Formats: sequence, C-alpha cells, structure tokens
Amino acid sequence: MTKDFRHRDEGTKRLRDFETKRLRDSDPKPGLSSVASAKEGTRNPERGTANNESGTLNSSWYAIYTKARNEKKVHERLTEQGVESYLPLVKTLRQWSDRKKWVEVPLLSSYVFVRVPQFQLREIIQVDGAAKYISFEGKPAAIPEKQIDNLRLLVNGEADIEVTGEQLSPGDPVEVTTGSLRGLTGELIKINNKNKVVVRIDRLDINLVVKIQKAFLRKLR
Repeated sequence: MTKDFRHRDEGTKRLRDFETKRLRDSDPKPGLSSVASAKEGTRNPERGTANNESGTLNSSWYAIYTKARNEKKVHERLTEQGVESYLPLVKTLRQWSDRKKWVEVPLLSSYVFVRVPQFQLREIIQVDGAAKYISFEGKPAAIPEKQIDNLRLLVNGEADIEVTGEQLSPGDPVEVTTGSLRGLTGELIKINNKNKVVVRIDRLDINLVVKIQKAFLRKLR
C-alpha cells in the first residue's frame, strides 16, 4: 500500500508540473515587455534631454577672439546669458591731460575665455562683439584648465606681467611655493641674465612673463 501511494503521488506531481509548463508556454514571453520598455526608453525625449544635461558637465575652456575693444561687452553679454566666462583684467595707470587714473584693462587684448560643452559652441559665438574661436586644425581648440588657473593666479596676485609673443626657449618646469602666486606653474628661463617664469597659453602664441625670486620656486619633475 505504501508503494502504491508513493507512485500515485509521483504521478500527480508530474501531471501538475506538465500543466504548469503548458500554461507558461501559452503566455507571452516575459522578456518581450522588458525589451520593449528598454527600446522605448532610448527613444524617450525626456531621457535624451537628461543625457544632454549630464553632457554639459563635460565642458572645456575655449578662447574667443573679439572685435577690437569689445572684450568687456562680450564678457558681460555672455555672463547675462548664464555662460561661464572669464576676462582677465589688470589695473594700469592712464594719463589724461588734466589727471591720472587707475583703470582696469584686459590683460590679453581681444580675448575672452568661456567654459562650455562642445554642442554650445556654435550658439555662443553668435554673441554680439565676438569674432571667432581660436582654432586648431579647423576646430575650436580646448585650453587646459591649469592654464586658466595660472591666469587667475597672475591677475589676483597683482604680479607685474609682461605679455609677449616672442618665441622663448623652453625652460625648467617650476612651481611657485611662496607668496600671492603660490601654485603658479611655468618654466624658469633667463632673460637678460634675470630669472623669469614664463607661463604659456596654448594656441594663443602668447607668453606671460613674470619676475619671481628663485628662492620662491621649486623645480618640478
């Protein structure tokens, strides 16, 4: 009797398993709905916008060449539009017939720097007063952020800066360790037997030269 009940239970179990499999096979495959949802997700306009917004985090610095004496206007217009713009200004003493006055002027004539993602480049260059991007091989040339940091240090440190387009020989890489220019990196060279630090700005063919005591420098490897 025990053996008969065992066989009967096993037969019932096999029948139940068979029925479960038949019902499962007759339903739509469960994977199809998830695949369809995934495909719809890739076409979702909102999802695409979100991806674009996340892409704005991948921004680079670019140099805009402006029309003559339009640097401040371009900078102000870009700032009003919410664009991250940087215009390095330095103070200089201007002489008029009846008085002298300290005024702020662009460190680099006709240049304004913007930090934007590539897809906004065409729109931004349309701002009134902008002429073109500084380009390399026909494309706007990205400028390393470290070079923008160096510009900020030079301006904020109120250093005596000489701007030159002269071709200067490469020097030893150094970093300023003391004073208001601490963190500035450049190349140590000798000009007229005096130690000078050269800060180069890629693609602009411009060198910024400052005089710094050698004791304030450390050589970079």
